[in-house]
Amino acid sequence: MGLSTNVALVDETGNIPAADLSRVAAALSKQVANDYAPIWNIQATVSAFPDLASVPIGYRPIIVQDQLDQPGALGFHTDKNGQPYALVMYTDSYSLTCSHELLEMLTDPLGNNFVTSRPVAQHEHNVQFLTEVCDPCEDANFAYTIDGVLVSDFYTPAYFQAQSTPGTKYDFTGHIQQPRQVLRGGYLSWLNVDNNHLEQEVYFGDAPEIRDLGDANQRGDMSLREFVDSRTENPGIDTGLSADHPVLVRAVERWKANGEAAKEAAERLRQEVADLE
Repeated sequence: MGLSTNVALVDETGNIPAADLSRVAAALSKQVANDYAPIWNIQATVSAFPDLASVPIGYRPIIVQDQLDQPGALGFHTDKNGQPYALVMYTDSYSLTCSHELLEMLTDPLGNNFVTSRPVAQHEHNVQFLTEVCDPCEDANFAYTIDGVLVSDFYTPAYFQAQSTPGTKYDFTGHIQQPRQVLRGGYLSWLNVDNNHLEQEVYFGDAPEIRDLGDANQRGDMSLREFVDSRTENPGIDTGLSADHPVLVRAVERWKANGEAAKEAAERLRQEVADLE
């Protein structure tokens, strides 16, 4: 593996206790090290910071904010120097959104990376797919927890194979059953090479549908991913899960259980240290 990327998880809301932010950052680091890096051969560490002024130069920030009212503000961006960052709205499930943005930032730091494969079944044009590793399986029903922290599922490089192969894992949690499949609540974006339009298969309703987002030249200074994010709703990701959503309820239970276990372990260690004195 190559050099590790340094990512900063930044709370600009003042609503997240420092200990909680650190727990989320630690879980995201563990997700990259144990789940994502062995599959994608990309390494990163995630560290928590109370504000942007505390972030060392060279870190890629994921910034949690109270409100992001401007259309297209949520999600991936590049600054004036072309460096990536992400904006996440603070919700009860902000860790899921942070995980989503983290993994996609690592896979495609500039937001313009393409993979060539066969088009989706409903499409006959020549296409190149954007490598947004969480989008097709972004719905919370396919998420999982690490130390009580809710994190996003993501697809593997095999997702763009030309044909299905028995025994192949197309996403980390095993919900995707064939290449280029979009799960309910997700979407897949591509460039139609024949007309230079950005298009999508979205599965936000009762059945998947194809959308045309317009000529890619309309994006101006935005990366392709920024352009796509600005024109795509992300139910349950951008606005967060409701407090009674079963996935969030289970995650909160695991968060509390993990916290209690950590307290017990800390007390045992304190006692061992005291016995040495």
